[in-house]
Amino acid sequence: MPIPIKYTDAAILVEQNKELIVDKVKLPEELSIGQVLVQVHVSGICGSQIGEIIGVKGKDKYLPHLLGHEGCATVLAIGPGVKTVTPGDLVVLHWRKGVGLQSETPKYLWKDKLVNAGWLTTFNKYAVVSENRCTSIPQDTDKELGALFGCAITTGFGVIENNAKLLMGESIVIYGAGGIGLNIIQAASLSSSWPIIAVDLFDSRLELAKNFGATHTINSKKDNPRKEILKILGQDNLNVFIDNTGIPEIIEMGYEIIGKKGRLILVGVPKINSNINIYSLDLHFGKSILGSEGGESMPHKDIPRYLNLFNRGIWSIEGLVSERFVLQDINKAISYMRNGKSIGRIIINL
Repeated sequence: MPIPIKYTDAAILVEQNKELIVDKVKLPEELSIGQVLVQVHVSGICGSQIGEIIGVKGKDKYLPHLLGHEGCATVLAIGPGVKTVTPGDLVVLHWRKGVGLQSETPKYLWKDKLVNAGWLTTFNKYAVVSENRCTSIPQDTDKELGALFGCAITTGFGVIENNAKLLMGESIVIYGAGGIGLNIIQAASLSSSWPIIAVDLFDSRLELAKNFGATHTINSKKDNPRKEILKILGQDNLNVFIDNTGIPEIIEMGYEIIGKKGRLILVGVPKINSNINIYSLDLHFGKSILGSEGGESMPHKDIPRYLNLFNRGIWSIEGLVSERFVLQDINKAISYMRNGKSIGRIIINL
């Protein structure tokens, strides 16, 4: 099917450890099997994009390419075989696979250069995405909420439900209280966990963490987090430690302080070649380490479920979005996220 729109504004990663270039890129001429053309209204910025920019996983072989993996958009056109969304639908754009076809990835052009993209990008006003990265939501859904369902909310809630399998009354430490961390805290509160200990470098984030359900907070820049965590727990064992930082020393500390049957959940991704050093004997007697992939969320099932609870006032995103930028200022937004100026999630309005 021919694509009626020829160009879109987009943020392009041309070189690692450099600012994104915001410019016009040419869209593909046709939608192939399983592809969907969308107009992106709102995008979030996740730590994963920061990781791509700075090369956390190593050399990027797909440069130049587009970025962004959580957003809210309107469907403009659908390619052959698409059945789960129709033109006019308001959709969540999510990086985790949902229902529908998985298409080939689109190719854009910038100054006659090929620009790669994954099955989903959201740092561009118009995007060709794969059907299985779209989930329809009611038209009256707040678009910022819709964007946060793309990663921050579904990952945060999924970490508690699917990875930690947190039980009522179990103790938990959430190390890193950014956009995903705040939703992990909120999900832990919904699960009646106690205590819920939030650790971060910034007092502003820790104050927000209290609003989302943290019963205790620790500023790791001011206090020794290990000592403070153990002081809060007293004689009780720590059931769950969730690391959002990807810093080996913090991961090692989490492994050491969880109880004999404790669970260490890794959400943050360490830089390539940054290995952890643990004494593995305890793994034979009940301790566990688990890496999370987006909380193992299933968007087509989880988004409607979480949205129903949101509409009933069971949970909230009040305060979760701390800054809003336009696409042309995306490098400023990224710098806010990297230097800790942002308290919660940053939103890009397209």
